[in-house]
Amino acid sequence: MPVLDRRAALDWVARWDIQQLGYLPDREERFTALIDAVQEGTGMPGPLVLDLGCGPGSLGVRLLDRMPAATVIGVDADPLLLTLGRIAWPDRAGLRFAELDLRSAGWSAALGTDRKADAAVSTTALHWLPPPALAAMYAELGTVLRPGGLLLNGDHFREDDTSPTLARLGRALIELEESRRFPGGHPETWSGWWEAVAAEPALAGEVAERNSRMIDGEHHGSPSGRLSTHVNALRAAGFTEIGTLWQRGENRLLCAVMGG
Repeated sequence: MPVLDRRAALDWVARWDIQQLGYLPDREERFTALIDAVQEGTGMPGPLVLDLGCGPGSLGVRLLDRMPAATVIGVDADPLLLTLGRIAWPDRAGLRFAELDLRSAGWSAALGTDRKADAAVSTTALHWLPPPALAAMYAELGTVLRPGGLLLNGDHFREDDTSPTLARLGRALIELEESRRFPGGHPETWSGWWEAVAAEPALAGEVAERNSRMIDGEHHGSPSGRLSTHVNALRAAGFTEIGTLWQRGENRLLCAVMGG
């Protein structure tokens, strides 16, 4: 069986980033705001950061570019994306990946940390969890974050049905920005990227494993895309201050502070 080399893995990650940018025209700006918040909010050069639903590690690598003394543990259940990350950055100081399912109770015990985390971060990932699993994950996260630790979640958060005008305008701002930045349409679609990577012979084993776990991308419209679903779950998990630090329409950076 052919083996994927580092150059090929980096190329696949670059294509991943491009197709993500097609749906998130302000993706890099949101990354920057999130890392600013980690740097300012933790107040230390070398925080321990959990990257929840890390994919191939795009956020973790950017965070370490800015904060090289940090430790980032990328957590994901997708064997293909984790393989790309491990091959792309095999010796990156401060970065490691953990193949764990955030839907399963006890995931935090397998992190192998000797202290509580200073921050947990996520981008465009946690809306995949059904609301009960999301609430349970936030509750478990609260046990491994230090008092005053931060949860920073960048995603599309829809307004409730009671605010239909705000919800419509939130979507429209993103769609209009997409049309300005990509007048010819998305350079590569989500489904197109997955179809292409599934045809990579060196990733056949990971593709088969992913399919056997029934990891599915059909998540749009999930109740976990609602802002109130996250706010209520975070409050129940013991987080105190909860609010939006950065926003462009429904594209937000949600921040929550762990209570003491």
